[in-house]
Amino acid sequence: MYKVLITDPLSDLGIEKLLHATDVQVIRQTNLTPEQLLIAIEDVDALLVRSQTKVTADVIAKGKKLKVIGRAGVGVDNIDVLAATQHGVIVLNAPDGNTISTAEHTFAMMISLARNIPQAYRSTVQGEWKRKEFVGIELNKKTLSIIGLGRIGAELAKKAKAFRMQVVAFDPYLTEERAEKLGVQKATLHEAIAQGDFISVHTPLTKQTRHLISDHEFTMMKDGARILNCARGGIIDEDALYRALVEGKVAGAALDVFEIEPPVEHPLFGLEQVIVTPHLGASTVEAQENVAIDVSEEVLKVLREEAFKNAVNLPSIPADLQQKIAPYQTLVEKLGEFVAQISKGALKKITVTYAGDVANMEVAPLTRTILKGVLSHHLSDVNYINAPEIAKQRGIQIVEQKSSHNHGFTQLISVHVETEQDSYSAEGTLLNGFGARITKVNGYSVDLSPTGHLLFIEHQDQPGVIGKVGTLLGTYKVNIATMQVGRETIGGQAIMLLHIDKAIDETLQMDLQKVDSIQKVTILEL
Repeated sequence: MYKVLITDPLSDLGIEKLLHATDVQVIRQTNLTPEQLLIAIEDVDALLVRSQTKVTADVIAKGKKLKVIGRAGVGVDNIDVLAATQHGVIVLNAPDGNTISTAEHTFAMMISLARNIPQAYRSTVQGEWKRKEFVGIELNKKTLSIIGLGRIGAELAKKAKAFRMQVVAFDPYLTEERAEKLGVQKATLHEAIAQGDFISVHTPLTKQTRHLISDHEFTMMKDGARILNCARGGIIDEDALYRALVEGKVAGAALDVFEIEPPVEHPLFGLEQVIVTPHLGASTVEAQENVAIDVSEEVLKVLREEAFKNAVNLPSIPADLQQKIAPYQTLVEKLGEFVAQISKGALKKITVTYAGDVANMEVAPLTRTILKGVLSHHLSDVNYINAPEIAKQRGIQIVEQKSSHNHGFTQLISVHVETEQDSYSAEGTLLNGFGARITKVNGYSVDLSPTGHLLFIEHQDQPGVIGKVGTLLGTYKVNIATMQVGRETIGGQAIMLLHIDKAIDETLQMDLQKVDSIQKVTILEL
């Protein structure tokens, strides 16, 4: 009999499968103090929480029988995931349960924005009757640009098409095939921003997406465009949005999320054309039940040792296997990150090849780590467990293979990525005394430590190009730590890989791009 402790309020419908399971004893103890939780956790097999319960390292250490922690929701900020991993405890969440509710909330915000519903309501209940002041626009035949076509973005697209809107979408992993299947027009980020009458963001908040829409992007928009954010605060630069609204470039904004929550004395609140709600995207009865249902089912699968998904940490690996693969973990994750940053276009296929000593091991955990490295460049909340499932949802084919061709290395790992635009690859190995090294990039032999600030320059092999690059970096007071060059033939296609002491900005990148014979300059962070 498995004991499942539930410490936050969950409906009977949400945990119905656990309640009806003949091999499960459900224990409900809500509003526990930290001291009481330390006692309650001692002899249970599973813990089910929402956001109220703080699952600390001390709590996890006390749970001697604890196998799994289930979070009825998406975020796991209240759970010490690292401590859980160290104790071999699986942490699960429910990323799909709020898809419909968030898409519906976004659509409700869009209709409210189009027809000035909150403003008209406020005026009417105050005894006014100002019909002419609240003339709106129709959604029919308008263009909706969706930035980020994951689960919620795709659901929003379906609803918009039902209203006969034209849907344009940008997503770094959106292929032409998937766009056609969803009935949307694939676009670049700037194309989507420029075409939208309504622009709705649905990306995760990462280093790449923070202030994804700022002053420059607002200048690209149609005059009178309307913008929505029901995803994550920080994707839209709120100061830039305020300026665009005051100047009249943007006709209205609808926000469910903010950079700082709850916002206090926010300047946007003083603008009549702004609609706000207090992070209500997932706040429906159905969504709250759905996340509980999803995580309850997953917890049951873990306890019964059945196949499960939606884990957010790496489950316990046998000690002997962990000892074998540990030296390779950093190498493979860096290979994934490197290939992701040099590649352009929507991902279609990732092929991982193992050769030499590493080919004789169980490599599935390493492949998961590579996928995490690749996908994390554009997506947040990607981990060693959910990376294969995310790749599957995005229609990315994963091929894992072993080879006898190790090209003289004791062990060799290759990551080959195919996108809609081209193919890209990186190979790496472990060198005694030097650690992880990248040995080949797109077919060019190199010897590169995959760490720090890097510049990847593709150019024609001509005298003076290297000197011009060094001079330009010196002008900007950027020091070069190491440089690797590779070429196919004299005067042919070539690459430069430079370790630099600090990050560079887009101005220097553009100046490098202007150097004769240089075709492309990519900034990498590893």
